Amino acid sequence: MELIQENPDLSAYLAADDVIDHRHPLVRETAARIAAGAVDSYAYAQAAYEFVRDEIPHSADSGDMRVTWRASDVLEQRTGICHAKAHALAALLRAEDIPTALCYQKFDMVHGLIAVRFRGAWHRQDPRGNKPGVDAQFSLEGERLAFMPEQKSNELDYPVLYAEPHPAVLRALTDATDREHLWKTLPIAL
Repeated sequence: MELIQENPDLSAYLAADDVIDHRHPLVRETAARIAAGAVDSYAYAQAAYEFVRDEIPHSADSGDMRVTWRASDVLEQRTGICHAKAHALAALLRAEDIPTALCYQKFDMVHGLIAVRFRGAWHRQDPRGNKPGVDAQFSLEGERLAFMPEQKSNELDYPVLYAEPHPAVLRALTDATDREHLWKTLPIAL
């Protein structure tokens, strides 16, 4: 699948905003801690990915009813659904000047992941979190995502790479009172 930048300006995929708040002290501190053990930007990106995937539980897996959406809140509260975890990973990567996009898949509802730019190309990564039947890995050599869409089930990959969260996803996250409410309001398509 050919991935398409929503914004042709690569600097848009390094920007900070209210959601991907990579200038926040907690994001900077976390990025610095991860960077201290990395020999290069690739090693940093993999370590940041593994940190978000493994150290921040997916709230549906852990039973946590809280809804986070801002990257710094995900890091502070140590919980989030796929979209929130993607925001946290994007912030950590952008904090170290690694272009990062948000991207989506369609299943029963919209699933969030990221794409990172290395070697002149975009590579999708899914920090959702592993569990039995899910084995996502950081890879620039072929995708190792949590889920692969099945066309016969009307599932799909959206090819657009967003510099900011999709408005429908962000609205559902910010309006949700808890995860149960969120499941009722997350978009089923973009």
